[in-house]
Amino acid sequence: MNYWEARRLLRQYGQEHVLRYYSGLNRKERAALLAQIGKTDFSVLALTDPAVRAEAFKRGAFEPLSAMTVEEIRAREAEFREIGLRALREEKVAAVLLAGGQGTRLGSDHPKGVYNIGKTRDLYIFECLVRNMLDVVRESGHFMPLYVMTSVINHDETVSFFEAHRYFGYDPSYVRFFIQDMAPCVSFDGKILMESRSKIAESPNGNGGWFRSMIRAGLEDDMRARGVEYVSAFAVDNVCQRINDPVFVGAVIASGMDCGGKVVRKADPNERVGVLCLEDGQPSIVEYYEMTEDMIHLKDGHGQLLYAFGVILNYLFRLSVLHDIADGKMMTHVVEKKIPCLDPDGQPVKPEKPNGYKFELLILDMIHMTRSCLPYEVVREKEFAPIKNPTGVDSVVSAQALLEKNGVVL
Repeated sequence: MNYWEARRLLRQYGQEHVLRYYSGLNRKERAALLAQIGKTDFSVLALTDPAVRAEAFKRGAFEPLSAMTVEEIRAREAEFREIGLRALREEKVAAVLLAGGQGTRLGSDHPKGVYNIGKTRDLYIFECLVRNMLDVVRESGHFMPLYVMTSVINHDETVSFFEAHRYFGYDPSYVRFFIQDMAPCVSFDGKILMESRSKIAESPNGNGGWFRSMIRAGLEDDMRARGVEYVSAFAVDNVCQRINDPVFVGAVIASGMDCGGKVVRKADPNERVGVLCLEDGQPSIVEYYEMTEDMIHLKDGHGQLLYAFGVILNYLFRLSVLHDIADGKMMTHVVEKKIPCLDPDGQPVKPEKPNGYKFELLILDMIHMTRSCLPYEVVREKEFAPIKNPTGVDSVVSAQALLEKNGVVL
C-alpha cells in the first residue's frame, strides 16, 4: 500500500489523522505505518456507534441445556476411554493453548504462562499445563500436536521460555507457535488511537480469533497433513485442567456432536461464570451478568438448578466444524480499556481510567456457531483452578491450595 492508497482508505472511515505525522517519519517508519494501515480491519469502527452495537449484541431466547454428569460419565468411562485412546494413538487429536495475554493482574509484565506459582521450588503456569498433557501422552503412548497462540506483545518471550526449559519434556517437533491477530484501539468518539507517531495502537483480538489466526499462519494445513480431526482449545490460566484426556475425547466423539465443553457445577446460583445453554435452539453461553433472577434460580422438579453448569474454557471441536466457523461472521465485542496512546499534542500518555475501546472475538461465540455441543461435567476440585488474581477467589493462593490437594508439590 502506498501513501495515496492509505490516505483514500483512511478518508473513507474518517481516520485521516493516522497520517498526521507521516512527513516527519523516516523511510522505515513510513513503510511500517503504511503496512499496518493495509492490514487493519476498519469495519469494526462502526461498533463504536451505540445503536449499531445494541443491534449487533441482541441475544435470543435462552433455554437450559443439561450436561453429561460425572455419574453418567463414570458409568460409561471404559467405553469412552477406549474411543479416546484410539483417536489419540492414531494422532487425530491436537491441542491449542490460548496464551496471548500478560500477567498484568498478577503484577507481572511478562506472559501469564511464565508466572511462578511454586512455594519451595520453581513451578510455572506453562509447566503445569504441559505436565497435565504429558499424563495423556504417557497413557496413550503418543504425543499430540500442541499449538501455542501468543501475541505480538509476548511471542518472543514465550518461545524463548519454552526453549530455555526444554519444553518441560514435551517433544518440540510437536509444538508450533503462532501469533494471534490484532485489532485497532479507538477513542470513545471512534477515532483510532496512535501508540506512537508511526504506529496505530492495537491489541490482541480476543480468544475467539484463534482458529482464523491459525489459518493465516498456515497451521490448518499443518493439522490436516498430520491427520488431525479433533482440536481442543484451552485457557492458559487453569493450572489443574486436563487437556484431551481420553475419557473426554471419547465422550465427544461418541456423542457425534460438533464440539464438547468441560463444565463444572456452579458453587452457588450467583457464581460469576458463563453457563452452557441453548439460545434460539443453538448451543450457546449466557454470561452471568446477562442472566435474569428467574434464570439464576430456575429449578427442575427435583430442586436442581437448570442453569447449573459453568464453562471453564476447555473445548474440543471437530476440525471440519472449525473451518465452517472461520468462514462465518463472528460477533465482535467492544470493551472499555485503559489504552496507552499519544495525546492531541503528540505526547505519550498512560491513562489512569478507560479512555477507549478494544475489539475482541470471544470463543463463547464459536460455540453458538456450532449445531450441537456436549456439556461434559468435571469435578471442580480436580480440574478448575484458574489464576486471575494474586489473592482471593480464582487466585494464585486458591490455585496453589487445589494443586496441593491434588498431590502437586509446590
